Amino acid sequence: MRKFPQPALAMVDTMRAAAQADPARTIAFGGAPGSNSHQATMQFAPEALPLPCYGFEDALDAVKAGQAGAAMIPIENSQHGRVSDIHFLLPESGLAIVAEHFMPITHALMALGDGPFEAAYSHPQALGQSREYLLARGIVPMAYADTAGAAAHVAERGLPELAALAPPMAAELYGLKIIEKAVEDAHDNTTRFVLLAKDARDPAKVDGAEPMTTFIFEVKNVPAALYKALGCFATNGVNMTKLESYQKGASFAATKFYADIEGAPGDPRVDHALEELAFHCNSVRLLGSYAQARKRG
Repeated sequence: MRKFPQPALAMVDTMRAAAQADPARTIAFGGAPGSNSHQATMQFAPEALPLPCYGFEDALDAVKAGQAGAAMIPIENSQHGRVSDIHFLLPESGLAIVAEHFMPITHALMALGDGPFEAAYSHPQALGQSREYLLARGIVPMAYADTAGAAAHVAERGLPELAALAPPMAAELYGLKIIEKAVEDAHDNTTRFVLLAKDARDPAKVDGAEPMTTFIFEVKNVPAALYKALGCFATNGVNMTKLESYQKGASFAATKFYADIEGAPGDPRVDHALEELAFHCNSVRLLGSYAQARKRG
């Protein structure tokens, strides 16, 4: 796994040692201690052992390697949309979505000095969520692997003109001063996380709220292919709550779609819809069924 900044290493080593002793109870996440993914992990499963990984792909690899029982991964934000590369990483990981978690997101501007600041480091999602704040103050956004890692990086650099956008918890962990709290441009800022594991949940055993099913599909390159594909859900009374497209390769001729629907296999409506969908597609791949953490609509 790639290297964290020096101020984070002792905490990372301690957390990794605990995780190594009990991988089944471990949840991997992308980022340094104090990141939003770390906080989402502990909100979702306070009894879990958090395993910090340099990036999202490293967290998924930790599950595949048996170093963790699951991984907590952010997939979309209410303000800034999909998290970059996630729609490619999830299918390629071979893991299954087994749960979802929503978490309100707040960012603080933190630094060693009092300003003015030339640049602020953070994950691209956080920079996008605070774009207007940074622009109004003439602070240059600088991308980093994660929010808390950016705070550790600023602490390591030791330059008073540099700042970080990170959860307030990161300032305490890495010895930075909070210059201003709640610098996100929208204060209803929320991120949806998914929990991934090696084994998919049995749809019949999804407890609690109505189940959600996530899948990807590639339509045939023929006229009205998407129209026909979506009609499978309309005619069977299945509510689709999310649909996003992305290109496969450089041909720009094969489009894949990422979708969420209410319901799960075993429900005749869902079974019929997916059966009809397969007829109109080159491929359909289920990524998992799980309980809704928040009712849609």
